[in-house]
Amino acid sequence: MADLLRKPFGTHGKVHDITAQSAGWRYVGFGLHRLRAGESVAEATGDREVILVMVEGKAAVTGAGQDWGVLGDRMNVFEKTSPHCLYLPNGSEWSATATTDCTIAVCTAPGKSGHVARRIGGDGITLTERGRGTNTPYINNIAMENEDYCDSLLVTEVFTPAGQWSSYPSHRHDEDDFPRITYLEETYYHRLNPASGFGIQRVYTDDGGLDETMAVSDGDVVLVPRGHHPCGAPYGFEMYYLNVMAGPLRKWRFVAAPEVEWIMERDV
Repeated sequence: MADLLRKPFGTHGKVHDITAQSAGWRYVGFGLHRLRAGESVAEATGDREVILVMVEGKAAVTGAGQDWGVLGDRMNVFEKTSPHCLYLPNGSEWSATATTDCTIAVCTAPGKSGHVARRIGGDGITLTERGRGTNTPYINNIAMENEDYCDSLLVTEVFTPAGQWSSYPSHRHDEDDFPRITYLEETYYHRLNPASGFGIQRVYTDDGGLDETMAVSDGDVVLVPRGHHPCGAPYGFEMYYLNVMAGPLRKWRFVAAPEVEWIMERDV
């Protein structure tokens, strides 16, 4: 069985620390800090670029030699308001002191250009509906390919209503063959509402060499090294996830699974 489902270490402090090395791939890293009011964390970006996402709560943040003030607005991720985020280039340092209990995601990928640090959101990010029927997720695009201030990172938030699907029709981005398809590793940081609920994520390849179906709990991370990766939210439970993608080319191009190509063609 592939080691794709990563449980948090606990409920406080740094509860996820997924590196490219620990994931067994080359590009994506993901960390998560859950801080109590008054607690602090400090890290260096090294040779990686970073997007800090204030998932919940507020924190006073410094980074790349600047004081960014207090970041954060929503106290519960399922408020569905625009996230407050901060882009930090490779070769910089950052620190955050929680002004309320907060959850800070640390999205990383190789950085090489030393871009300028910048605040992302809350203004400028609009919750957008995608899909149709019971496949209608809502998207907060934080840093997709139309944004030119990143070397590698692609980051977005997805809200899936109860009883619906997302990352569907099933698709993959696991070959470096642009413009047909791009190679992008991906992590899913899952939240559920209510938190006692569960969701489903399947990761599978066309040849069946990889085929894992996982029940995800609130706070879990799923790794997607290759293959298709749809998510389902059972009736009664809303699903949120924060996606981090990166690869050799900062473009998102995918191929649908053969069994759902007809859905993709119908819904275009």
